[in-house]
Amino acid sequence: MTARILDGNALAQRLQIELAEKAAQFTAQFGHPPKLSAVLASDDPASAQYVRMKRRDCKKVGIISETFEMDASSTQEQVEETIASLNDDPRVHGILVQLPLPPQIDEERALQLVALPKDVDGFHPINIGKLAMKGREPSFAPATPSGCMELLKEAGVNLSGANAVVLGRSNIVGLPMAMMLVKANATVTICHSRTQDLTAQLRRADVVIAAIGRPNFVQADWLNEKAVVIDVGTNRIDDPSDKRGYRWVGDVDFEAAVKVVRAISKVPGGVGPMTRTMLLVNTIRAAWRQAENA
Repeated sequence: MTARILDGNALAQRLQIELAEKAAQFTAQFGHPPKLSAVLASDDPASAQYVRMKRRDCKKVGIISETFEMDASSTQEQVEETIASLNDDPRVHGILVQLPLPPQIDEERALQLVALPKDVDGFHPINIGKLAMKGREPSFAPATPSGCMELLKEAGVNLSGANAVVLGRSNIVGLPMAMMLVKANATVTICHSRTQDLTAQLRRADVVIAAIGRPNFVQADWLNEKAVVIDVGTNRIDDPSDKRGYRWVGDVDFEAAVKVVRAISKVPGGVGPMTRTMLLVNTIRAAWRQAENA
């Protein structure tokens, strides 16, 4: 048995065709394109790479993308002033505060400052709170979990009643991912470093979301043949056979798991492009809402 490979690049490209049409309609109707502004206050290479790729994707669909770059020594006041200026700019429709922030920056306070109509990354405490509540819907949901949900939809997974295991409990992926699965009527188990008998939890799972940042951690014999695996991990490992001297792998041992499970996402090329695409979805949605409510 060989698993179905969930190709995030291909799905993202299909969605971006629709987004380009919506962005063009917006530009024609209002005289300027949707705009996404990112605040990057970090020297983290992964964050910088994500922002660069986001800028490329924005250009493809007709969204203006700008980045306010500050180094890791930036102060709370500098970050807050930048966010405030973007809140006040009517031509900015979406604001992305790139995480993680350096330790001297109060992350919660920075995220709270983002105006709700522009919180396209979905991390404002009010949006996260609504995501957690039954009968409430956030203005925007976080991009990575949203991308995972689209990949599950692409795989034809019926989440209602399914046993889903989320490996990882970060504010960025694990916790909002679990909330979204609960809203889809899955039975959700969140596993982490204190979980006892992790392999038993994974072996009974219909859906596995791996998001812990440990290369090739999840082994194939921890999974069952009906499982659909979404690998959020993006881990750089040394590889002398690669001309770069390294390569990217996920949290799941892909080469072994692909022979066991029903479906699995690629790394790279799985969740990553879907994360960026869902950010574009939220930005265009924000632009239309703000224009219609002006």
